[in-house]
Amino acid sequence: MSLAEAGDTDPIETEPTTIVPPSAAAVAASRAASTPGPALVPIIPFVAASPAERLTAVHIGRSGEVAGGMSQVVNGYLAHSFADFDLRMVSSRDGSGGARAAVLAVSAFWKVLRLARPERTVVIAHLSQGGSFAREGALLALAHARGFSTIAQLHGSSFTDFAEKRPGLVGSVLRAADVVLTLSAESRDAAAEFVPGERVVLVPNAVADGVRRDIEPLVVFGGAVSTRKGVDVLVAAWQRLAAEHPLWKLVIAGPIGDLPAVPLVHGEFVGALSHEALMKLLERSAIAVLPSRDEAMPMFILEAMARRNCVVATRVGGVPAVLANGVGVIVEPGDVDSLEEALRHAMTDAAWRAKKAELARSAFEAAYSAAAVFPLVERSWKAALDRRSERVARKYRPG
Repeated sequence: MSLAEAGDTDPIETEPTTIVPPSAAAVAASRAASTPGPALVPIIPFVAASPAERLTAVHIGRSGEVAGGMSQVVNGYLAHSFADFDLRMVSSRDGSGGARAAVLAVSAFWKVLRLARPERTVVIAHLSQGGSFAREGALLALAHARGFSTIAQLHGSSFTDFAEKRPGLVGSVLRAADVVLTLSAESRDAAAEFVPGERVVLVPNAVADGVRRDIEPLVVFGGAVSTRKGVDVLVAAWQRLAAEHPLWKLVIAGPIGDLPAVPLVHGEFVGALSHEALMKLLERSAIAVLPSRDEAMPMFILEAMARRNCVVATRVGGVPAVLANGVGVIVEPGDVDSLEEALRHAMTDAAWRAKKAELARSAFEAAYSAAAVFPLVERSWKAALDRRSERVARKYRPG
């Protein structure tokens, strides 16, 4: 993730994209489609959509300048021009709590109730853990009950553990999805315990390209200042390295979580940054470090790869798969000695560091750029529409 999870910092209020209310005829057609009867509902074949017949992908979750990798994933979708889909956003949360959060959730339910044209619309719920899974999961189930194609897109860093603790909730939500998108093999396998495996697809996050800038001797961390993110391990390793390498500086960017900001030699806690500011920092840095104890697929690592950083991270979640084949440096979570040695090697061997940075950039272009990922994403949306057509055909098949 680029910064902290929602709720770790005061959110910047964003304006959700307005869903245009359907006409009276569209409402009547939607109600008719969801009511059992003798009439057959046509199955629409998929061809390249003309401007008048484009499909719609409605995203449910959070977007805009709200802390968290999930927001950046949705922002990337909304900024991209897809071949056959127009995009809409239903904001169900923005990091706030109390009355505002309740009002936003109620508004999201109302917007899902007003959606029209289920035969040409896919609804994608972006799910984390805990309250997010229940709230966005309920919106997904509502869309499914209304006859829409549905996708559950899993983002949470601890989905496997959450699924073991809350199998009833997880099962009910995933069974309301025509397609389940996951970020790691681990979460894919966990999801396949609840729905048929062919409905579970591993699709990586896509990140925007960076701008080439003059590289400085900077080591950058991006995320919540927390034990989960391994900041305690990073600080301990840096305290051993700083005096030996006075030309290098460590920058820890992110809101304060469960660890305090402590004085650092040749280092600085800069607090929560906007996503744009963090990306500019990565464009200048030589090394990106994320010593997390728990992750799914952190956007921070992918963003660092796109910006030609040598990446040092831990063996958690989907990280080993991303940094395999020498793309980055992998250490064990909680291991100060290994992290110290990895950072020392990256800081002192310029040629080796540059090679790692170029490998990271090449891997980004091949697997995590918009050009590589978004066609896979769009294909999954069409697969959900196909499954919805099959579902409707079975429902109205005579006998």
